[in-house]
Amino acid sequence: MRYAIVAVVLMLAAAGRVRAEDEVDPCDQSKIPIEVDSTDPTAAKIVMVAGRPSHGPGDHEHMAGYVLLSHMLSQQSAKSFTVFVKDGWPKNEKIFDGAKAIVFFSDGRGGHPLAQDGGKRLDVIQKYIDQGVGFVCLHYAVDYNPKEGERVQKWLGGYYDTRISINPFWVADYKELPDHPICRGVKPFKQNDEWYYNMNFIPDGKGLTRILQAVPPDGTRGTADAKKYPGRAETTAWAYERPDGGRSFGFTGGHSHKFWANDDFRRLVTNAIMWAAKLEVPADGAKCVLDPKDLASNMDFKGMDPGAQLRMREEVKKLRARVAELEAELKKK
Repeated sequence: MRYAIVAVVLMLAAAGRVRAEDEVDPCDQSKIPIEVDSTDPTAAKIVMVAGRPSHGPGDHEHMAGYVLLSHMLSQQSAKSFTVFVKDGWPKNEKIFDGAKAIVFFSDGRGGHPLAQDGGKRLDVIQKYIDQGVGFVCLHYAVDYNPKEGERVQKWLGGYYDTRISINPFWVADYKELPDHPICRGVKPFKQNDEWYYNMNFIPDGKGLTRILQAVPPDGTRGTADAKKYPGRAETTAWAYERPDGGRSFGFTGGHSHKFWANDDFRRLVTNAIMWAAKLEVPADGAKCVLDPKDLASNMDFKGMDPGAQLRMREEVKKLRARVAELEAELKKK
């Protein structure tokens, strides 16, 4: 039933902007505080850098994903404060000061925020890495050109390297999970996603823990290097305890916003952000109660011509009515 709701609300998001009388605009981000710093010194500051709008509606929803994750973090007894940054980089770089963890969810490779400004942004983040600040990259943000990747590898423990890595869609069956704080309360799960694999990891593997591993279909091994390992379990998420004392986490899933509806998927990433920020992860994992509305809110507006909006308006009303029906059914259970 949960996925039925998700399918409907994402269709709403794909309909683009709507009129006031059509209730909530799924692309309204006006209530998100951008670059608002914490005033509570006891709360762990987590800076979430959202990339520019990318892909189609419902996919690569950087800001919407962050708002959802911030709602997960707010449910924990360990206090944290989320600082939202939009369009890939802060207007004031001092917003990173005092952060316990910095998270990137953005385009990768040449479009990666850290690939801009001729390496100056890498130098900015290096300062915080040297201080032991946590470093997290989600989905496409693990993808770097070798020029940046060789440096980021020392921060993240590994990266998507186009020379060897591959990014197919496949149903990953995570049958076993390691004994690690990131996996607390997370049960084995299956999830279709664009799970990248065959990362370029640090050579000695010291400090690296492979969090999610599954065997992909051999037909997805699209690079010469990946084809060398038929039947091998591949790593799609990992934790890295850096020599500087900092903690990092790479997660290759998260292509579609609807995937956050998976409780174990959502809890694992929430646990990981807490762990990277050196917050205590509860023995039974992070509390991750989901409000279905978070799956169709705070989306990036990705363009739709006025004619298409007019044609969709009546369909939007019907879909919203169906969401209400599905939510009512859930409450009865």
